[in-house]
Amino acid sequence: MIDHSVFQSPFSWRYASEEMRHIFSEHHRRILWRRVWVAIARAQATVGLVSAEQLADIETHAEEIDIARALEFEASLRHDVMAEIRTFAEQCTIGGGVIHLGATSMDVVDNAEVLRQAEALALVRARLRSLIEQLAELVERYADIPVMGYTHIQPAEPTTLGYRLAQTLQDLVMDHEEITRVQSNLRGKGMKGAVGTMASYEQLLAGTGITAAEWERLVLAELGLDAWTATTQTYPRKQDWLLLNALAGLAQSLYRFAFDLRILQSPPFGELSEPFGKEQVGSSAMPFKRNPVTAEKIDSIARYVASLPHVAWQNAAHNLLERTLDDSANRRSIIPLAFLASDELLIASGCLLRQLNVWPAAIQRNLGAYGVFAASERLLMEAVKAGGDRQLLHEVIRKHSLTAWAAVQQGDANPLAGLLAAEPELRRLLSPERILALLDASAYVGEAPERARMVARAALAKINES
Repeated sequence: MIDHSVFQSPFSWRYASEEMRHIFSEHHRRILWRRVWVAIARAQATVGLVSAEQLADIETHAEEIDIARALEFEASLRHDVMAEIRTFAEQCTIGGGVIHLGATSMDVVDNAEVLRQAEALALVRARLRSLIEQLAELVERYADIPVMGYTHIQPAEPTTLGYRLAQTLQDLVMDHEEITRVQSNLRGKGMKGAVGTMASYEQLLAGTGITAAEWERLVLAELGLDAWTATTQTYPRKQDWLLLNALAGLAQSLYRFAFDLRILQSPPFGELSEPFGKEQVGSSAMPFKRNPVTAEKIDSIARYVASLPHVAWQNAAHNLLERTLDDSANRRSIIPLAFLASDELLIASGCLLRQLNVWPAAIQRNLGAYGVFAASERLLMEAVKAGGDRQLLHEVIRKHSLTAWAAVQQGDANPLAGLLAAEPELRRLLSPERILALLDASAYVGEAPERARMVARAALAKINES
């Protein structure tokens, strides 16, 4: 139950999924700490440092998280890991005395943190895969639908709706590849002690017939984790920066898509819009408003995610000598919030795509108003091919275009097709019917339909490989 009488992060209740909140819950973090302690105890049991009875006791109580009791210890100890060790040991009347034997706090915390990141990345990848599949279906569906293209947010040449969406799809596939790469390269600290030298474990394991490196491999096998060959007290903090960069890259792709949608939902364009519920209110003052609130939320949260890699960069750059602690406090926030925010971005984008509104009348209106300007380019090329002077015809078309632009600016229908069909210099080369046919912009989309489908099929093939 959320207590709304005190500050709560919006990611605790408004944004992100229960699954992602669970992964980054304090309860789950302590479960993962205890999982590491159990793995240490099991590996130590194989060399006689922990008895079967002690190990059984530790395993039995491994999921009995008591945060209230741990906080009581922490109030005096001022060390959260030691407080959890005391809590765990208090529960284990037989095995409590050997918990954390030979370890330093970051042997537990850093390995548990990477386990948690791996869980979170798996959830992000699953959601991203679903989003790619949704978008690929839309790209295929709208591959042939001509729309006015815009550069500098000014009418340019026609494209197709599917080809426009394919740009986002292509970006998301790159994001999927990068997130997959980051996930496959995640490494924990391993069991390397206070400054990464394994000295404490060498001392502990002396006479057991097993080296510290061999024993570390046992622990890592229990955890299903790989580790960096060389560490300090922590795993390389550069890994956090690479991780947050990958999430920021995903946020970038969704930001651009949502921003485009916000533009295209504005009435002067009016071609697309996000879903709007029957009971939904757009404004407390203006009952008619249909604001793109989901797209705006995506852009707002994406902007926040984009800011987080800088903090991780600072942490890595300032992790001096064998370790400083000035990364600890902010890492409690930046890593969980990067994942929670990314989770919300994917959820919101999926909802938006599932109910995306496409307005054919507005698409045709914009093509009718501006498409003929773009189609004049191919008229110029065909007229030159028919024997005309390129420079002369360019000037003829330019002058008529300026006249037509003025008419459109005044709210009149675009007269350019009629002006060009009546132009003697063009009629000398092409029939009026041919001129009008060439000025039909809906057919002037080049290879956009085929390339849109190529992107969709390649996207599905790519995510199915991984």
